[in-house]
Amino acid sequence: MALLEVQGVHAGYGSVEILRGVSLRMQAGELVALLGSNGAGKTTFNAVLSGLLRPTRGQLVFEGQDLTGRSSRTVVQAGLIQVPEGRKIFPNLSVRENLELGCFARARERKAHNMAQVLDTFPRLAERMSQLAGTMSGGEQQMLAIGRGLMAEPRLLILDEPSLGLSPLLVEEMFALIRRLRESGLAILLVEQNVAQSLEIADRAYVMENGMIRFEGTSVQLLASDELRQSYLGV
Repeated sequence: MALLEVQGVHAGYGSVEILRGVSLRMQAGELVALLGSNGAGKTTFNAVLSGLLRPTRGQLVFEGQDLTGRSSRTVVQAGLIQVPEGRKIFPNLSVRENLELGCFARARERKAHNMAQVLDTFPRLAERMSQLAGTMSGGEQQMLAIGRGLMAEPRLLILDEPSLGLSPLLVEEMFALIRRLRESGLAILLVEQNVAQSLEIADRAYVMENGMIRFEGTSVQLLASDELRQSYLGV
């Protein structure tokens, strides 16, 4: 059984249809990239996955449970956890308080255990537990946002544009971290515009254009596609 099965999803806002029959499949422990330029429909797809937007057609099944059109709280309780674009940390709360909010709807009884694991993954956060989150650098805030997601013991972690706004050096660090999380057995859906680096670490990838999947396959297959390389890698 697939971890996540999305079939023929249509969704939009009012009379404007953004997603036009999107299908995507993930297995447990996989790192799958959903790639595409700005305006391709990735954010709308994330909203559907997270229970923030109800699809007009299609089905979303997670670990055998039909989550189509269910509330965001139900989605979180099922273990489908999103780290949103732009980090969305609480700037006036401390690092500790931000992390504790991560287990508000799920895994609250294992807060201490999960906190220790997160701080082991992100030693830099351990040094800043009482610091206000808004005073940290962009890279540290992204670590905090991912750490907050991990506090909920995700069955699937969705990372939405984690490299956005980071310096090239921090982007390298972020992708190395994502690779380590995947090696720990965590299933990750990486939603990114950064095609080249995403394909370096992903098992498989889907490329979205105009609300539809244009390419799909293993990273090796996609990197061998002349059409994809010309369109997205400029080679």
